[in-house]
Amino acid sequence: MRSKASVKGHSLHPMLVSFPIAFFTATLVFDVLGYFTGKIFYNSMAVVLIIAGIISALIAAVPGFIDFLYTVPPKSSGKKRAAKHGIINVCVLLIFAASLVYRSNTPDASMNVILLLETAGVVLLVIAGWMGGTLVARNQVGVDHRYADAGKWKEVYLNAENGRVEIAGYGHLKTGQMMLVHVDGRRIVVARMEDGFAAFADHCPHRGGSLAGGALICGTVQCPWHGSQFLVNTGAVKAGPATTGIPVYPLQLSNGKLWLQLA
Repeated sequence: MRSKASVKGHSLHPMLVSFPIAFFTATLVFDVLGYFTGKIFYNSMAVVLIIAGIISALIAAVPGFIDFLYTVPPKSSGKKRAAKHGIINVCVLLIFAASLVYRSNTPDASMNVILLLETAGVVLLVIAGWMGGTLVARNQVGVDHRYADAGKWKEVYLNAENGRVEIAGYGHLKTGQMMLVHVDGRRIVVARMEDGFAAFADHCPHRGGSLAGGALICGTVQCPWHGSQFLVNTGAVKAGPATTGIPVYPLQLSNGKLWLQLA
């Protein structure tokens, strides 16, 4: 699922999060050094690092939130994981902000309190980072698929009229390629096979993976998350772990135009 916040196919959020991770972790390290050495320099640097961490975290959150809204498949295990990932990161930001406010506004601020807050923040940062890695490595959020002859990620937004919609851009599809079509809140995959076209729901019934990001071979689409396979003409399950099939939609090719029937 190609990221909505990307540059030439490279997702911005995973690149930007390295900065707040580094700054917040270094904040704890410098405060620990200041605690054991008694040198104010380390604690002063920690303040600078907290500010840098907060600013960079807010910047990284923007493409992350965009991906949460528009890239992560809806009603999926990935969506739930992304929500937890975002909530934990907000908690991290609030903890380090609280540490900054406390040490700035309290003349006799306790280093024990500061270190306790920052340690909790770093622990949560590790947990959020683990979830973020799972979203990329397992759920493939932000991954720009280019396996074999699958071509570049194709995604269009169309409006239906009288229960049907003309599929714009279908002519760019080669055999074995797919495109994700958004129609009135539905996510539908249009695929080109050796003997024509097929249309089916993008939602894998197992864990909600995006089938448009999977592989299409000989009339069978495979979910990229856990490998469930479906026959694109009938929607029937060919291989699990999914136990139920997927909805399919009739297509009609007329006068060089490809029409998809929703009703």
